[in-house]
Amino acid sequence: MSISKGIERLSTGIRKFDELIEGGIPRGFFVSVVGEPGTGKTIFCIHYANQGIIDGDRVIYVTTEESRESIINQASQFNLDFEKAIQDKKMIIIDALMKEKLDEWSLFELTVEELVKKVIEAKKELGYGRTRLIVDSMSAFWLDKPAMARRMSYFVKRVLHKWDVTALLVSQYAVTSDLSYGFGLEHVADGIIRFKKVIMRGELRRFVLIEKMRQTNHDLRAHEIRILPEQGLVLVSPTEMRSQDLRMPPKIIKKMEEAKEKSRAQITDEPEWSSE
Repeated sequence: MSISKGIERLSTGIRKFDELIEGGIPRGFFVSVVGEPGTGKTIFCIHYANQGIIDGDRVIYVTTEESRESIINQASQFNLDFEKAIQDKKMIIIDALMKEKLDEWSLFELTVEELVKKVIEAKKELGYGRTRLIVDSMSAFWLDKPAMARRMSYFVKRVLHKWDVTALLVSQYAVTSDLSYGFGLEHVADGIIRFKKVIMRGELRRFVLIEKMRQTNHDLRAHEIRILPEQGLVLVSPTEMRSQDLRMPPKIIKKMEEAKEKSRAQITDEPEWSSE
């Protein structure tokens, strides 16, 4: 954690990445982590969660596309002990994939209302204090209704910001079109961290770009990353590629803007949940 210009920032657990955003993510922010499968999004979230455990934060990890055991196992590959953190009541992993009936921390319905309820239950269980939330991924909640993505994202942010939550909300992008599964999360988010993979001279290479981070003089370059055994996600260096090379094509951006206008009218007030 660092404080710059009166802003409290939460470390992502990746020192070189923190340097790109003035020391970390501002407390209370909802940050959209976007990209195709296999680009490092989940591993980035695992680092963020583990740093929360180290810093004494409450950590709530919602997994919709992998089981709880899979997240625990991935963390262990980088020498991060999520199982102990759960036993010590420092962390709760909410499993929305396996949906075990006798599991208190399973999410049985993929609705944002149920998501918010379960996150608030987990927050109460872990107790008062600064909380890190990861939802990996939000796309699962609107796969059959992508036009509702912005309205759903707005609802989640509006309710949970009262609970001292600093969140990473993952959004999946399609491999074929580089298009997000639903429009809107990026427009609601306080920050956007974009992961990208490209084939260069027959080799798969991964990159990360900070497209938006409010109240932050953030780095504007794309940085190459690697995922290394026992280390996890490591920043290598800025790339010579232009940021435009890692952004979506103009025609897709145009489609997103059109969808944004359509979804804007769908945002309506929702009933307030109780506050802490």
